[in-house]
Amino acid sequence: MRFIRSLLVFTWIVAIVIPYGIALLIASLFVSKDNLWWWFAAPYLKSVIGAARWIGGVRYRVEGMENLPSTEDMQRVILCPKHQSTWETFFFPSITPHPLAYVFKKELLSIPIFGWCMGRLDMVHIDRSKKSAAWAKVASQGRALMDKGKWIIMFPEGTRTERGKKGHYKTGATRLAVDTGASVIPIAVASARCWPRRSFSFIPGVIDVSIGKPISAVGREPGELMDEVEQWIETEMRRIDPEAYNNEAA
Repeated sequence: MRFIRSLLVFTWIVAIVIPYGIALLIASLFVSKDNLWWWFAAPYLKSVIGAARWIGGVRYRVEGMENLPSTEDMQRVILCPKHQSTWETFFFPSITPHPLAYVFKKELLSIPIFGWCMGRLDMVHIDRSKKSAAWAKVASQGRALMDKGKWIIMFPEGTRTERGKKGHYKTGATRLAVDTGASVIPIAVASARCWPRRSFSFIPGVIDVSIGKPISAVGREPGELMDEVEQWIETEMRRIDPEAYNNEAA
């Protein structure tokens, strides 16, 4: 049964991206990128989270929604979530009051329809093999996008980590925050409980998401600011998903 439910969800993800994606690509010739976000991208991502919930049995609960600035608040914001699965890449755009701009590897642009649509939106795609050029692009485009009211989202670990594990927290997000005077919002996400990385099978259950308070980058150093972000996220992960860290107490 779990296999069938998972298959149905992934069939939905692939099938619905075709009409949404084609509509977005055509509309991109005539409308603003903000409209592309609200008319096509956000609804598609919400539908994926809905399919995972109603078909795959993957529910979620969120703490700290009040820590996200309101739509009237135009402060610069960088979201720094824990990254355990693909689920959170769909989830955050479905709940935030501002359009999000992901920083992602350019290879994703080659995915038919989905990648092409990402290229039409205000996102920052980088070549990870060219570190200096990649950072320069993040710095220039990140500032420009935040000036337009968008929020930047960067996974500080860079790639998905196993449940109960910790990746290396890179300082790209906090460097950008210090350079632009943005606030950093740390987020703990226990998504691997229901969608393990590199898996095409859902485990019915509840994904806990905890959103921390914004941390101002004014007067901070990137390294020590990321240390604070890392400490908050990893401590919070042990609170919202204690089963994953049982071995630490052994």
